[in-house]
Amino acid sequence: MKSRKKSARKRAPRRARKAAKATLKLKLPVGLEATVERVVTRESTIQHLSPDLPPVFSTPSMIGLMEHATVLAVLPALPPGFITVGTRIEVDHLKAIAPGASVLAWARFAGYKGRFLVFDVEARSGDHVIGRGRVFRAIVNPDEHGVRARARGAQPA
Repeated sequence: MKSRKKSARKRAPRRARKAAKATLKLKLPVGLEATVERVVTRESTIQHLSPDLPPVFSTPSMIGLMEHATVLAVLPALPPGFITVGTRIEVDHLKAIAPGASVLAWARFAGYKGRFLVFDVEARSGDHVIGRGRVFRAIVNPDEHGVRARARGAQPA
């Protein structure tokens, strides 16, 4: 008689598994879009992180703005209680801009790659395209997602 090993990973409660299956069946309409606009502040420059660097809009700040646009693009189409989380970023930062400039980040839901949502993103300042690329996100139940993160916990150094 074969023995069965118990999995070290605990199974999610039945309700959470049903919700996850329903989410996998969910198909958002391609073409959902959103924009977010911000003025570049000193805190959003690379110089804020290191005084030896120039006072220009940082790549992490630009990507954060792009990700914010992706969240807003699909949020109204998600099932109640669900969110998206970032999983991959493929972005080029093309031009530097200084504090005081306005940046407009745009995101368009382009489709799926497996279970991941794929967004085309672009950041502009006036007539200048300062960044573009793709952002990948996954639909999750925030409660279940938080439980998994807490289970991983802090690892000793």
